[in-house]
Amino acid sequence: MNKEQQDKAMFLSFCIEQYAKAKDMPTEDVAKLFEQYGITDHFCEFYDVLHTQGHRWIVEEIDGMINERKK
Repeated sequence: MNKEQQDKAMFLSFCIEQYAKAKDMPTEDVAKLFEQYGITDHFCEFYDVLHTQGHRWIVEEIDGMINERKK
């Protein structure tokens, strides 16, 4: 795994943990939710921009993406 892949994996782990904490959910369920709604792919694709955001913004962004993709 190269440095960029490691950075993305750590960022994704951070996002999963923050979302799990905010929603009082097990991290395993959040990881499944991320895969189901394409959050993982989106956050990896736009890592350069997204990793500069704070945890509250990230949680709100994830909520928005899930709500939009549920439709």
